[in-house]
Amino acid sequence: MTEGQQRNRRSQAWFGARGRGGMVYRSWMRNQGFGHEVFDGRPVIGIATSASELAPCNAHLTRVAEAVKRGVWQAGGFPLQFPTMATGETLMRPTAMLYRNLMAMEVEELIRANPLDGVVLLSGCDKTTPAMLMGAASVDLPAVMVTGGPMLNGKYRGQDVGSGTHVWKFEEDLKTGRMTEEECFFAEGCMARSNGHCMTMGTASTMACLAEALGMQLPGSAAWPAVDSRRMETAQAAGRRIVRMVEEDLRPSRILTREAFENAVRVNAAIGGSTNAVIHLTAIAGRVGVELDLRDFDDLVRAVPTLVNLMPSGKYLMEDFCYAGGLPAVMAELLRGELLHGDPVTVTGRTVAENTEHAERVGTDVITGLDAPFQPAGTGIAVLRGNLCPDGAVIKQSAASPHLLTHRGPARVFDSPESYHEVADDPDLDVDENTVIVIRNAGPKGYPGMPEVSNVPLPAKLLKAGVTDMVRICDGRMSGTGYGTVVLHVAPEAAVGGPLALVRDGDPVVLDVPRRTLRLDVDDAELARRRQEWQAPAERHTGGYTWLYTQHVEQADRGADFGFLRGSRGHEVPRDSH
Repeated sequence: MTEGQQRNRRSQAWFGARGRGGMVYRSWMRNQGFGHEVFDGRPVIGIATSASELAPCNAHLTRVAEAVKRGVWQAGGFPLQFPTMATGETLMRPTAMLYRNLMAMEVEELIRANPLDGVVLLSGCDKTTPAMLMGAASVDLPAVMVTGGPMLNGKYRGQDVGSGTHVWKFEEDLKTGRMTEEECFFAEGCMARSNGHCMTMGTASTMACLAEALGMQLPGSAAWPAVDSRRMETAQAAGRRIVRMVEEDLRPSRILTREAFENAVRVNAAIGGSTNAVIHLTAIAGRVGVELDLRDFDDLVRAVPTLVNLMPSGKYLMEDFCYAGGLPAVMAELLRGELLHGDPVTVTGRTVAENTEHAERVGTDVITGLDAPFQPAGTGIAVLRGNLCPDGAVIKQSAASPHLLTHRGPARVFDSPESYHEVADDPDLDVDENTVIVIRNAGPKGYPGMPEVSNVPLPAKLLKAGVTDMVRICDGRMSGTGYGTVVLHVAPEAAVGGPLALVRDGDPVVLDVPRRTLRLDVDDAELARRRQEWQAPAERHTGGYTWLYTQHVEQADRGADFGFLRGSRGHEVPRDSH
């Protein structure tokens, strides 16, 4: 490190300043016990942590931050930890997705406003990972992500149980009398038996893997359980690496290329990843100016088989995935089949191909090979079009029932998830196994925030009759831990006048996933007449963040980001007020 490099550090605009300004910056930092030598021009590394007891998946990140600090000190940097908000899906109402963009704004502005040369991003629950990547991408300072890791496998009566996935199963068992309230209460503690995020291939695990696939996380680090000592080793290694990234000026804009996003889309298909990845990857791409169209999530994956046998599509959990070789083993297999780009650079400074050169797949059951995949090519996320979703909708084929992927049935329409839940247990509810349940006004603007409500439980009377799945259509999202034949992210949403707002009870709905279509079999003239009668819902929010959100959120096919946050605003040092 030359003297010129030290002087050019962004942090030196603060800590290297002369006169009163420099004295203010340094002296107040020294009240924490830092010696004068830490202001000598070494890289100042921010450790952005979303640790919070209100976000259970992230509660342990304070300990992870300590490991990152050790690595930064080892490499000659100056680590400074700072908190960000945490968007925990399990507790936040109406939905954590409402606050993803707010968290991204906060992360971006905190990085830009402070004397940082690089940043380590500590995330856990599913919205915190994309929010942090979005914010860091918009600043474009060297950044590396460390996700908090999955929980240990859940265990109940000798069987593995998956967080989220078994919530739906246990609910069905309760409704059908196969499980008592006391048994369910005991089982919920068996499901979440360590720190960490969901250990199914839900959205948290998916986004951890995709952060690695994008090149923003160290190889292999997505899968180590939260309580495994190697999670801390990974964090310490990230602390060392970010110091070198500052010296190399390796920024997100060099890593988050079109090829990197194509890799992430294909990896999502191979791991049986969450449909929420569509929205999050699209939003992240928008921050770095990469064009990622909804069609890409269909076109790029048609040749990609599902290689990972994890819940909710399969039977294993993230702990098993880790021990079977983790994401490097999956990516190595895809590279072998020429299904990934090997050239994109990653936070290691090496390429994807170099990172996975020595990856090994342990066994053939958890991570399968291309020669005998868990599910064949073309069973990943499908993007649908038609007069019900002119801007697109998505369905996770690997979690759906094959016999329902081509289906025609009468609509039963509910204007909110709550209105469905009010009658779902009614034994006289007018539905049968052919009915298509339509839930609307659950989109980005309409709810607001696009909650994970689309995979509503089946009506109790059908569950008791042995029906295990029905077609459900919604402009909201579904948890990555969920399953079923559920059409999601219908765009435009009902609240802005999308065709979903025009559906009426009894209208024939035609789903044809092989042909990628979703349509309402109603005459165009009738639909035009209904549109003339349609009135936009009254504005419910007149101030505060929720008002800002509803005024500026884009539709699901655009990533549900704010239009004014698209693109990078850079890391120019703010003006000095001292």
